[in-house]
Amino acid sequence: MTQFSIVVPALNEAGNIDLLLTRLSALNFAPYSFEVIFVDDGSTDGAPDKVRAWRNQSNVHLIERRDKPDLTAATLAGIAAAKSDVIVVMDADLSHPPEQLPAIVTPVLNGNYDVVIGSRYVAGGSTENWPLYRQLLSRAGSWIARPLCDVNDATSGFFAFRRELAACISNHARGYKILLELLMANQGKLRVTEVPICFRDRAQGASKLSLSHQQAYIQRLITLAGGTATLNTAGRFAAVGLFGALIDAVVFQWMISRDAGLALAHFISFFVAAVTNYTFNSKWSFREHHAGYLKWHQFGRFLTVGALALLLRGGVLALLVYVWHIPPLLAIFPAIVATAAVNYLGSAFYVFPSEKDLPSLDIRWRTAAIGIVLFAILLRLVYFGLAQLIPDETYYWQYAQHMDLSFYDHPPMVAWLIWFGTAIAGNNEFGVRIGALLCGSITLGYLYALAQNLYDKSTAMRTLLLLAILPLGFGSGLLMTPDAPLVAAWAATLYYMERTLVAGQRTAWLGMGIAFGAGLLSKYTIGLLGIAALVFVILDPTARRWMQRSHPYLAALLALLLFSPVIIWNYENDWASFAFQSNQLLTDGHEFAVHFLIFHILVLLTPIGFAAALLALFSNKPSEDRPFERRRQLFVQIFTGVPLCIFFIISTFETPRFHWTGPIWLAVLPAIAWMIGQTDQVSAFARRIQASWRLTIISCIFVYAFVLHYVVLGIPGMPYHMFTEHYFWRETAGEIKQIAAEVKHQTGQEPIIVGMSKWSVASALYFYTHGDDPLDIRSRNMFGDSGAMYEYWLPSQEAADRPIIQVGMKRRHLERTRTKNDINHMLDHPGPIEYRVIERYGTPVRRVYYRISQGFKGVS
Repeated sequence: MTQFSIVVPALNEAGNIDLLLTRLSALNFAPYSFEVIFVDDGSTDGAPDKVRAWRNQSNVHLIERRDKPDLTAATLAGIAAAKSDVIVVMDADLSHPPEQLPAIVTPVLNGNYDVVIGSRYVAGGSTENWPLYRQLLSRAGSWIARPLCDVNDATSGFFAFRRELAACISNHARGYKILLELLMANQGKLRVTEVPICFRDRAQGASKLSLSHQQAYIQRLITLAGGTATLNTAGRFAAVGLFGALIDAVVFQWMISRDAGLALAHFISFFVAAVTNYTFNSKWSFREHHAGYLKWHQFGRFLTVGALALLLRGGVLALLVYVWHIPPLLAIFPAIVATAAVNYLGSAFYVFPSEKDLPSLDIRWRTAAIGIVLFAILLRLVYFGLAQLIPDETYYWQYAQHMDLSFYDHPPMVAWLIWFGTAIAGNNEFGVRIGALLCGSITLGYLYALAQNLYDKSTAMRTLLLLAILPLGFGSGLLMTPDAPLVAAWAATLYYMERTLVAGQRTAWLGMGIAFGAGLLSKYTIGLLGIAALVFVILDPTARRWMQRSHPYLAALLALLLFSPVIIWNYENDWASFAFQSNQLLTDGHEFAVHFLIFHILVLLTPIGFAAALLALFSNKPSEDRPFERRRQLFVQIFTGVPLCIFFIISTFETPRFHWTGPIWLAVLPAIAWMIGQTDQVSAFARRIQASWRLTIISCIFVYAFVLHYVVLGIPGMPYHMFTEHYFWRETAGEIKQIAAEVKHQTGQEPIIVGMSKWSVASALYFYTHGDDPLDIRSRNMFGDSGAMYEYWLPSQEAADRPIIQVGMKRRHLERTRTKNDINHMLDHPGPIEYRVIERYGTPVRRVYYRISQGFKGVS
């Protein structure tokens, strides 16, 4: 009886057949027996005769195909003729060592695995005698397939599997990577393992690999992912795109010549070109995937992709015109080209997706995750250096100008990151925000690893999707505030805590000590994770054993050592920072603010995300016979629930800040992502939540693109009322410089500019006026009120006979302050409160209020 069949597709391999069969015959494989099926694909070197010569000596069979040579088709023909239920596929050129056959096929014969792959790219695997370009091509082929299948060597030609799995392979399967077809067709249903092999280049014959094979592989991978991007559609799309680009450029230039403004011109020209493109693409470029009549849902998807491409293009256009100073009539062309890829890929995967080989739901989610995460990253990169800093960022930039071991209201990590970024890129928006980009990347990496450890790779990819589109993740990866390093450190600490407390890895305690220490250097809030870890250890008997070992105590000591700069600074400054944080919670004025906390959570998670979080925390109850699932659920509940409960307690007597709860939801994101992929035994409420995620994802990414375009380039027909107080500081600073110049001209003295807020006005003005002729800018602590770090940087409250210009975001900021003293008595001949309208490219954007006095008498 034949226990397994070896299928060997061959084309002009006459020089290798005798040696291959000799080495296979020499294998001691008792008690298993096997057959060898050669599938000749039209050889012209006498290879079929070589196989026939062996038919009388061993269990060797020959199939001769007369169709066009195709490795996948040849392999499927051999599988169809096999007599056994276990199949091994290998090449005929001896690149796959026959001696590794027992290690490949035995796990399938034993029923331990469904597929076993001879892998070059796991520990112990290697390639020999391959030229560098072949190694790079092979690595690249495996790398681009990894997001869609859960193996390291998806392009391997040496593998064993259960024969019944081949029935799921599509009839449209073509190319030379049958393993990829097998894995994708059975995604999520397979027990797969990889066995290391040494792959050796052929000694005889010529390789069949060509550029056309590489193109066919990429094409097939795209099709299996649900896309319709082919050379034919790409060529037709490019032709349509060139015609659309011509229309786009002509309309844009006509609008610019009519003084329409950059934003309006690029909106109108894009709309005209988009309508033209959709008409031709639906009728010609993607005609195989269009029903021939208007589909409203398809047209809606087209509008969605077009709107995202439009909003991204606005950033590219602003970068070219306002930063690189390229004339608009020339800048429109690279802007069109830069966003053509978004339009094409969006059309290929979303507007006109493949309907012949519809991928599984899991594959569609993975494809969506790749596309949306990449778009979110691209959106950040384009707008990173264009969007002006918010006052918080300028304040922390001030930290970097006064480097110290720590600071009054925050630990020093944000200052270190800004110092690093500005040292590389200069004191501009991009330089300030490089640290946020770095922290966002760290968060993505650690959260992906955490989700994969808790669940699987598909869940990990959906977790990245959620992190990229939810406000808590997108905001922390864009703005350079202490929350950016805090979120990164929180994700890293969660990862190492899972490795230690759930997986029991001793070496992970070192990582946890470093991550927790980095978190303490970012924001004291991370201490809540320490409380959560203690609760988990108390409740979980397995983790409780760590209390008797030295590892957690050494990790705590390491974190404390990293935190020592903050301790030293507080020691030298009368414990000011610790006292400040304590006073925030122990203030005399108590206010019940739970409703504010809930509202903030709804914004940070979105309503759908909040409902999904509650569902993930409380609805999933693993059975008693699944200890890992129970401990996993406990980990998610404790590391989300404990910090959340503490915030709820605080909000009963203190109004929480908007962003406080952002990091605590990182622990539950993998559980939410896991529930998105569940299709069996799901409640009706859970199904409604799952169905709502698509709209939530599209809405969030659209809102981010819309807001960024709005603050950088504007939206035609929409006035600037959303950011009248806290934004557009570059233009405001220019107006204040003009006022200061007028005062200096009138008095002959350099005025003192006083921002009438704790630190935001002074910091924003200083950042945008810190060039060659900086102004003397101070905070309201000059009048005896609180000024946070300005009390350390500019503590003097002495009288001055120089003119004073008070600047505020609102009139009431100049009319009164929190100080007990009457500010009017401190000023020498204070003038009336005035305001100026700040314009941006001729459009009013906000007001700035100011008052001029002849001098300052000092704080009485």
